[in-house]
Amino acid sequence: MASAADGVGSLGAEQNHLSVPVTDHGAWATAMNNLGIMPVGISGQQLVSESLCIQRFDPGLGLIAPINPMMAGISLVPPPPVPPDMPVIKEIIHCKSCTLFPQNPNLPPPSTRERPPGCKTVFVGGLPENATEEIIREVFDQCGEITAIRKSKKNFCHIRFSEEFMVDKAIYLSGYRMRIGSSTDKKDSGRIHVDFAQARDDLYEWECKQRLLAREERHRRKIHEDRLRPPSPPPIVHYSEHEAALLAERLKDDHKFSEATAVLFTWIDRGEVNRRTANHFYSMIQSANSHVRRLMGEKAQHEEEMERAKETFKNALMAILTQFEQITTVFTAATRQKAWDHFSKAQRKNIDIWRKQCEELRNAHSEEIMGIRREEEMEMSDDDSDENPCKRMRTGENGVYDQTQASLKEENDSLRWQLDAYRNEVELLRKDQSKSSRPDDEHAQTHAHTQSPEAQIQLLQQSMHNMQQQLLSLQEKLTSKEAELEQAKEEHRYLEGEVLTLRDKLLSSNVEAVEGTNGELHEKGMNGCVPSLYHSRERRSEVIMRGGVASEKEALLLGIISTFLHVHPFGANLEYLWSYIQRLDSKVSAGELERLMVRLPSMFRQELSGVGATLEKRWKFCGFDSLGSA
Repeated sequence: MASAADGVGSLGAEQNHLSVPVTDHGAWATAMNNLGIMPVGISGQQLVSESLCIQRFDPGLGLIAPINPMMAGISLVPPPPVPPDMPVIKEIIHCKSCTLFPQNPNLPPPSTRERPPGCKTVFVGGLPENATEEIIREVFDQCGEITAIRKSKKNFCHIRFSEEFMVDKAIYLSGYRMRIGSSTDKKDSGRIHVDFAQARDDLYEWECKQRLLAREERHRRKIHEDRLRPPSPPPIVHYSEHEAALLAERLKDDHKFSEATAVLFTWIDRGEVNRRTANHFYSMIQSANSHVRRLMGEKAQHEEEMERAKETFKNALMAILTQFEQITTVFTAATRQKAWDHFSKAQRKNIDIWRKQCEELRNAHSEEIMGIRREEEMEMSDDDSDENPCKRMRTGENGVYDQTQASLKEENDSLRWQLDAYRNEVELLRKDQSKSSRPDDEHAQTHAHTQSPEAQIQLLQQSMHNMQQQLLSLQEKLTSKEAELEQAKEEHRYLEGEVLTLRDKLLSSNVEAVEGTNGELHEKGMNGCVPSLYHSRERRSEVIMRGGVASEKEALLLGIISTFLHVHPFGANLEYLWSYIQRLDSKVSAGELERLMVRLPSMFRQELSGVGATLEKRWKFCGFDSLGSA
């Protein structure tokens, strides 16, 4: 009884050192529940309901029964962080043969070593000298299934559990004081220390488990790779006469041609061709070759479709450009004085802005069309370079003449159309004048009785004077247009002479390659070719004598054209050059540029490139060549 009293007195002394007040049941219950212990008071009453406690808890032991190892704080999953200022509160654990008393909560918690991988064994030291293996099993059997206990004579032992999470429960008992029965003898009491132990069996089992996991991971990865790997091609059948006959039929089918060619290639690669099977393979190769014509036909069909699409796109762009030109003419008509004066200042500003935007869009669209044309010219030049040179020489003469004639005809037609347009404008002006004069006449007639004859005569004289002035201005415009037409005709005659010159050059180059050039030249002189050459040279000398720079504007244009053509060593057509110069001065026309370059043959040379419908005139800068020859 004395020993029991001493035990209770020591328990009371240890309980007096608790840092958490017993009266604060909420903090007490929260702390014990976080540690996995049934929240009970000193007297043994339950502080919270069982539904709020951790499940699978044994109130008789005060420890957690075996639970899922994947829960937080168990096995390899790291436990949730515990506030450092929160003291660890432990309760008394009663067993059949012994009693475990917790240590003073104010003391630091017992230290442990680093946990070995796969640890299932714990070291238990500080056991009472009289502790037996049955008492140790009784205490630690509640932590989990024990597979082995190795007890030493020096008051320590090693306990091996069946699972890793059971070690965490055993570590919880570290720091408890064990007392066997109610004895106060030193041999029956001792402060136990539980720590992780490193065992070869645990390490071996952990390595085996890791290898098993690695094998499973490799197996899963292999399955995943096999699922993502493309399917292997079907196996190729071996050669036989029956299979060869079937393959020959498949080679004739357009839909099965690809598979059949693969089989034929495999057979030939395997070495199935011999003297006996050579005829079969030859017939199959001949069947495969018969598809070449079909493939070429399909290619030509696709190329025709592409050309039609290009032509449709080009026509659409040309239609858009035509509409831009129509809109530009509308703006130009609106900016004339007879219509411009009737608009307000804000309306004029908007019309001016719209006109500039329309011109910018039109120029950009025309540049796009010019780019398409240049691409077509490059493609045609590539196609022409692949043709036979003799064929180009034969078609060159006729192509040059036909193209020159066509260009001259187009220029003549354009000038005729311009003249007709000016005549129509003159007629419209005359009609407007007659309409405006009619109200004046009517007004004069109504007031004839009220006005004097002298006033009527003055009004008639004034109207006649105005009509005479308008007629004079129209006659001046007509004379200027006629002069332009005459100049265009002179250029037309000059270009005809250039065509004759080029033709004579081609004839002379062909004649020089043959022996007996003197006799043939004499014959050509008799036929009239040499005199034409002589006359063309006389015309060229006249143009050269007529050449020169007449104004500062022409000198500026001459410098710009020379720089532009010097940057383009292979020459440029007139439309490309005019589109570039129009950015700098929109009032310059293509005819003005061409007349300026024609007047200076020592600086600019016109060459013809292409064949047939693709024949075009290109201008090149030859100033350095003429300077060197001089």
